[in-house]
Amino acid sequence: MTPPSPPSLGAASKPAAAPGPRTRLEALPGVGPQRAKLLAKLGLVTIEDALCQHLPSRHEDRSQILPLGRLTVGDARTCAGTIAGISPPPRGRPRVPLTVMIRDASGFLSCAWFNQPYLARVFKRGQFLIVHGKVQPYGRGPLQMQVKDYELVEEGPDETLHTGRLVPVYPTTEGLTQRSLRRLMKRLVDGWADQVEDPLPSAVREKIGLPSLGQAIRGAHFPETDAVQALARGRLVFDDFFLFEVGLAIRRHREGRRRGLAMNPKGDLARRLLAGLPYTLTVAQERVWREIKTDMAEPYPMNRLLQGDVGSGKTIVAALAIVTAVEAGYQAALMAPTEILAEQHMMTLQALLEPLGVRVVLLTGAVKSKARQSAIEAVESGSAGCAVGTHALVQGGVAFERLGLAVIDEQHRFGVGHRAALRGKAESPDVLVMTATPIPRTLALTLYGDLEVSVLDELPPGRKPVRTEARGERARQKIYAFLRDEMAAGRQVYVVCPLVEESEASDLRAATEMAERLQRQVFPERRVGLLHGRLRFPEKERVMREFKEGAVHVLVSTTVIEVGIDVPNASVMLVEHAERFGLSQLHQLRGRVGRGPFKSFCILLSAAVGEDSQRRIEAMTETNDGFKIAEVDLALRGPGEFFGTRQSGLPEFRVADLLRDGAVLEQARREAFAVVQGDPSLLAPAQRRLRAALLARWRGKLDLAGIG
Repeated sequence: MTPPSPPSLGAASKPAAAPGPRTRLEALPGVGPQRAKLLAKLGLVTIEDALCQHLPSRHEDRSQILPLGRLTVGDARTCAGTIAGISPPPRGRPRVPLTVMIRDASGFLSCAWFNQPYLARVFKRGQFLIVHGKVQPYGRGPLQMQVKDYELVEEGPDETLHTGRLVPVYPTTEGLTQRSLRRLMKRLVDGWADQVEDPLPSAVREKIGLPSLGQAIRGAHFPETDAVQALARGRLVFDDFFLFEVGLAIRRHREGRRRGLAMNPKGDLARRLLAGLPYTLTVAQERVWREIKTDMAEPYPMNRLLQGDVGSGKTIVAALAIVTAVEAGYQAALMAPTEILAEQHMMTLQALLEPLGVRVVLLTGAVKSKARQSAIEAVESGSAGCAVGTHALVQGGVAFERLGLAVIDEQHRFGVGHRAALRGKAESPDVLVMTATPIPRTLALTLYGDLEVSVLDELPPGRKPVRTEARGERARQKIYAFLRDEMAAGRQVYVVCPLVEESEASDLRAATEMAERLQRQVFPERRVGLLHGRLRFPEKERVMREFKEGAVHVLVSTTVIEVGIDVPNASVMLVEHAERFGLSQLHQLRGRVGRGPFKSFCILLSAAVGEDSQRRIEAMTETNDGFKIAEVDLALRGPGEFFGTRQSGLPEFRVADLLRDGAVLEQARREAFAVVQGDPSLLAPAQRRLRAALLARWRGKLDLAGIG
């Protein structure tokens, strides 16, 4: 049955064919090319784009607008009144706001707009104005609101669309008013919401008890009640997660069927490596090593995430995987995101593997000319069993003779292209992804949902919790006295300086000045060392070796020591200007101490200003649990900035929020993997719409060529 044509927005010729959800907006009567250009700025080209992608940022309850006389300080409110007066800011004083006084029968409210003097030409006395913002005191006069959003209301035939109900507020663009966009969206919802193809299999929808897509679209845009809006949002959140998890399930299924390398040697090298260690593996390390060894023995590519908090012993597990690949006749590569971390891995693996006869070479941007050429030749000839490096490993001119294992450390700090390029150095290598950044479960399911996960949830014996204290500048001399006492007891100290202005030069200068001052004025009887990113590899190696051997008592460093350095005798981590560090970074720095049998301390020297800075410092002093730290970090920064990089591969969801919708994510994941298990290529008639929606949403982002 053909649905009735929606009402026209204005006089226009009737289209030759009845518009459908995929009709371009510019073809609709009353839209036209100019408005279509404005809509295109918002990413809206078709009717379906507008209905499914451009959802309200919020709804205002205009059914019961609070009288002005009942407003209280601190309220974030929507209220309304008649404009009684307008005070434009004086010329040349941009910090003075435009203020508009509105009134109703109960009182007055001063409304303020900063940096928008042109509004003085928009507002006129007697107009009815709806404003949204936070209420605050305003001298001895009426309360004032810093206005975030406003709308001028004029009487008209569609007035019930803009007042007296839950009113949608949409993201808009200059030249496209809220009222005109709302009218267009109402027309689209009424005319085409039920015609949009529903990608969710009916069996899944009925099992979960979700509304139809048409109902969800109507409830998301123009709900009659809060309950209707919540039900609609729940359906759209499920769709966001479900489509993403179906893509991950397909990718995992395809990886599981692809032929790989069965690496199952006798294990002599691994046994010799373990026999040479001054400790035994923890129960968690043994469990994870069994999981990895089993994966490597299978004739399919391993795709595994190794997640463990700082100090949990990931490196030795990776070393066991590397010697297994080498004994099976293959090479291994370990790629790290920074030169300093690659160099530290190089030194660690050399100490572990070269006594076993496994040659380890380094390839980073800092390795020049003859040394670089020698390393490349060793990789190409196969004489190097393991290559360690940065993204230089995947550059042209580097070819492995027989790459069997790719280990990627702190992989969220790489671009997707870097990871794919390393895997592309061989036909189907095993891949082990490692991270020392504790990741909340919802993020792990999103970022690594196509990987098997191993977690090192146990610290080696003897590791003591690090006592963390926050101190202000006034305590500096007491802190120095404490450091002096620790060194007198035979311990060593880290002093870390922050990145000052996102500049390596200023970073280096701050650390250099600190090292000089500590050596000359504070600890002249001790040896102070300096470590920073601009030192050449041999110099870094010398400084770290001297610190490890105890010849350097205080190591002043930039954040290059965030991960990788292991000095059991170091008992104090002093972080200068701790408020300038991210929470994950502070936790990583704290992990540099507490590695020996001594009581260890992390001192956060901070002038914490702002709620976020204070919350970060509080979280550090409250717990040593990296996963609890990560949850706070995620809540403070949000998923998009959790790793400090947008190369992490996080998807962009329309509605879903990883912080509040974690339970829905797990439910959607279960259903998605069940669907793919039953029909991996989505070829059944019941999956046709799902297949099309999946490709439209994620093509080019989830490597879904297998179903294209």
